[in-house]
Amino acid sequence: MTHWFHRNPLKATAPVTFNYYGVATTPAATKICNDLRSSRTRLLELFTDLSCNPDMMKNATDSYFSLLKGFIVSLDDSSQDSKLRYIQNFKWTDTLHGHVPSAQQDAVFELISMGFNVALWYTKYASRLAGKEDITEDEAKDVHRSMKIAAGIFKHLKESHIPKLITPIEKGRDLEARLIDCYIIQCQAEAQEVTIARAIELKHNPGLIAALAYETANFYQRSDQMLSSLDPAYTMKWRKYLQLKSCFYMAYAYCYHGQTLLASDKCGESIRSLQEAEKFFAKAEALCKEYGETKGPGTTAKPSGHLFFRKLGTLVKNTLEKCQRENGFIYFQKIPPEAPQLELKANYGLVEPISFEFPAVHAQWTPESLAAFDLTKRPKEDSAKPKSEEDIKPVKEPDIKPQKDTGCQIS
Repeated sequence: MTHWFHRNPLKATAPVTFNYYGVATTPAATKICNDLRSSRTRLLELFTDLSCNPDMMKNATDSYFSLLKGFIVSLDDSSQDSKLRYIQNFKWTDTLHGHVPSAQQDAVFELISMGFNVALWYTKYASRLAGKEDITEDEAKDVHRSMKIAAGIFKHLKESHIPKLITPIEKGRDLEARLIDCYIIQCQAEAQEVTIARAIELKHNPGLIAALAYETANFYQRSDQMLSSLDPAYTMKWRKYLQLKSCFYMAYAYCYHGQTLLASDKCGESIRSLQEAEKFFAKAEALCKEYGETKGPGTTAKPSGHLFFRKLGTLVKNTLEKCQRENGFIYFQKIPPEAPQLELKANYGLVEPISFEFPAVHAQWTPESLAAFDLTKRPKEDSAKPKSEEDIKPVKEPDIKPQKDTGCQIS
């Protein structure tokens, strides 16, 4: 069964030549600069290459980040920064703020910004796989794993690298804690969607499915709350997605909770639970329309027409009708005025980010090759305050539309 996920644009960046004429004084130092330039270019190309897979991405990221770390960390394992940390100005746009970049003369800023794009790539790779018509069990596992890897990268950047930046992060920018947290939780929620689809297909206990759906709805609600204090001009479309997914999975939770109640001969409560599922599904349907009409960064789709959405509507309707029939023939129970309180806790299937670490410093970095960078030969204009006003063209991303879903489930 296919899934649909909202995706914000990739971050765009200005070219970096790593040409330090006069500063790089030996062939070994010059080779490091050339390899940095080529590995950066290669990594940027892979972000939009549809043939790229996680193995290719890992090789490319290890190649670039291991070289870049020589600009950041001391080679003797001390806590001191590399003398090259501030030699280069880097410019990056934000996923929500269009073409005007932020600029910092700091290799840590480059490490974080490129790492952020790597995490985004994993979410987009997962989204492409999840939208396939005939997704296999192995592909479903790849989707699940990719979302957990992305969450782990975002978490690592937030905890270990963003605090090291000298320049404070502006409000509403990608590297601000609220946005990073939103990305982390969204990744977890979307990975759990795969878990829920698998649990439904294998006809697991309705109580487990209800609990997973409830936890997932709460993840989406928390993500939405992270963005509530930011400028709606940039975040409203994203928030509509998070809100509709929260309502969608609350509908799932009440639907499967109703099945659990029916199995316990609590038919009146079951009907009330299904009625609540209907309410949340109607809310999700309205939010789908609002999402499609809201302008802002990110993918455009009509989620209400997607089969994963229509299937839930049919399931809620049929389950409610079944409960009403049972009550009319067998139970004759009163329907409570209040919906049942969902105090569900999933004991299985909850998603945690996969731990992430950047690679070790590349073997090309030695005390000799580092010493071969002579900062006294650096042109004076290089140390000028970086300018960030110039626009950077957005990344040309492949227009991936959800493929037609025939209703095939992951097997």
